[in-house]
Amino acid sequence: MHNAIRSLYDEHEMIVEAIEVAKEAGTLIGKDDERYVRTMKDLIDFFRTYADQYHHHKEEEVLFPLMLESNEMLGDGVLKEMLENHADFREMLDGISKDLEAGRLPQVRDGLARYSEALLDHIAVENDEVFHMAMTLLDDNTLDRVGFQFEDHDRETGAERKEELARMVRELRKELAV
Repeated sequence: MHNAIRSLYDEHEMIVEAIEVAKEAGTLIGKDDERYVRTMKDLIDFFRTYADQYHHHKEEEVLFPLMLESNEMLGDGVLKEMLENHADFREMLDGISKDLEAGRLPQVRDGLARYSEALLDHIAVENDEVFHMAMTLLDDNTLDRVGFQFEDHDRETGAERKEELARMVRELRKELAV
């Protein structure tokens, strides 16, 4: 597997780990609401920053356009669906944030459960279909270029911040004993 695509799989693994933390954190409601709120603020930041600004951005701005250049029909198919999912995820996180600000913790938990389920389905499609298509459609030189663009994006967006977010999720996971 090409390193550029491997990096997307690796980011998916980190996102799945955050989803597991979110599920476990739901058990805090009614037991330690203050800790739940802090954890949710951290996870919302993770999903907005790591999943969206780092990961989804690479797909939307680098990988998907190159795939469309190779096969225009993807624009009305799976890639269109993936882009629509990304927009839906942003809206869902906005709603979850509003519920959190209003102190509606059961709604936060339920909204995050819906978000997580949709995100897991999305990740499965990308892992099982989209990334395989990318490796078929794009030659090694193009995938090398994609990998360099991914690295540039992380550096420009803040590679330290990306690692900090991953570390935070791992620490939350330990704290919650997921």
